[in-house]
Amino acid sequence: MTEHISKQYDQDLEAIRSRMMQMGGLVESQIRSAVAGYLDGDAERTEQVIAGDAKVNELEIAIDNDLGQIIVRRQPAASDLRLILAVSKTVTDLERIGDEAAKIARMSREIIARGQAPRSLPAIGHISEVALGMLRRSLDAFARLDSAAAARVIGEDAAIDEEFRAMLRQLITFMMEDPRTISTSLNVVWVAKAFERIGDHAKNIAENVIYIVKGRDVRHIPLAEIEREALSR
Repeated sequence: MTEHISKQYDQDLEAIRSRMMQMGGLVESQIRSAVAGYLDGDAERTEQVIAGDAKVNELEIAIDNDLGQIIVRRQPAASDLRLILAVSKTVTDLERIGDEAAKIARMSREIIARGQAPRSLPAIGHISEVALGMLRRSLDAFARLDSAAAARVIGEDAAIDEEFRAMLRQLITFMMEDPRTISTSLNVVWVAKAFERIGDHAKNIAENVIYIVKGRDVRHIPLAEIEREALSR
């Protein structure tokens, strides 16, 4: 009987982790659709992204409910409790990434409504790929519980911050040269900021991986110390 209960408990934990990864895949798809809608000036696609945010929110609530049930029924301890807490925090980060995807779509909608072609504006292609890469690698590190890979994602945060600052300088120049572009340029600033925030949330997910594997909260500590912790045995 004890063995059966233990096996069911492990299956419950794995099911929740699988749902979290499913949510991660949905969020990544939302970002890709938001980017495509922006680049192509596709109003229908941007509306689909905005509407799709409800599904992300539903998954967050469902997973949180499942986590609550496990805590009440199983009273997990030690590493299992760390996993549950990390999944809960990761789900919150994924929901906020979904919000950023919807924000990109809303900014695109405003640009499209003005009749402006996004491809004539400063390019978002590179910062979007950096953000998506961080998200994908943080989720992969979570799936494999790979603390070294998670540390590498955390190290990428400085690069996306610099990407955002570079885009901001470019957009300020763009607005100074042609004040008629100010409203649209401000929309692009919000799009760029959304990608920078996605990078921040991907970094948070990577920190959660190290917390599960090493049992240490690595938020707000220097990168060199995080790397040492991640690689320690």
